[in-house]
Amino acid sequence: MLKNRFLVLAWVFAASALLSACATPDANLSKDSVAAYRDAIELGGRLTVNYQKDGQTETLTGKFNWVQTPSAVNVSLASPLGQTIATITVTPESATLTQGDRAPRVARDIDSLTAQTLGWSLPVSGLRDWLQGYATGADGQRFAASPAANTVTTADGWRLTYVSWQDAGAAKPAPKRIDVARVASATVEAMEIRIVIDPQG
Repeated sequence: MLKNRFLVLAWVFAASALLSACATPDANLSKDSVAAYRDAIELGGRLTVNYQKDGQTETLTGKFNWVQTPSAVNVSLASPLGQTIATITVTPESATLTQGDRAPRVARDIDSLTAQTLGWSLPVSGLRDWLQGYATGADGQRFAASPAANTVTTADGWRLTYVSWQDAGAAKPAPKRIDVARVASATVEAMEIRIVIDPQG
């Protein structure tokens, strides 16, 4: 009986120690949120997109360059070897996508335009916030990411996880890797985007 009680106590202490060990890294993560939002930024990096096409999962991997001003967003998508796949310009009035030497295609919104031409929707309006560590949460509140608070579900159904940071200990940490996922519904297909942002010089 005493032996059984000892074993139970030993198990409880071991479990407590394991839980404490798992919790310790999270307790040490910085609560400092990202820098103030900027209307104009320029950055680049790599992305991987997993999307559904004809019932099958397709994967695209490549590079991107993002130039944002208060009035427009210009995006360049390239292959891993640097060959331009598409250039995109988005303004409040319209979206324009150009592939190679084809005539530019214009639509009212970038989601439908990229879905028609690339086979997947590029969420530009969301990325204007997400690339800087911001989002509008499902509760309608403004979310500012930090290493300690790195996950949010947006008002339009995207799940964002800020996996890593350029410098997690910085006073104003900047995102390095962002995982973005959308669950399939009656109106949209499931999609995942992994974004890795290059260090800014």
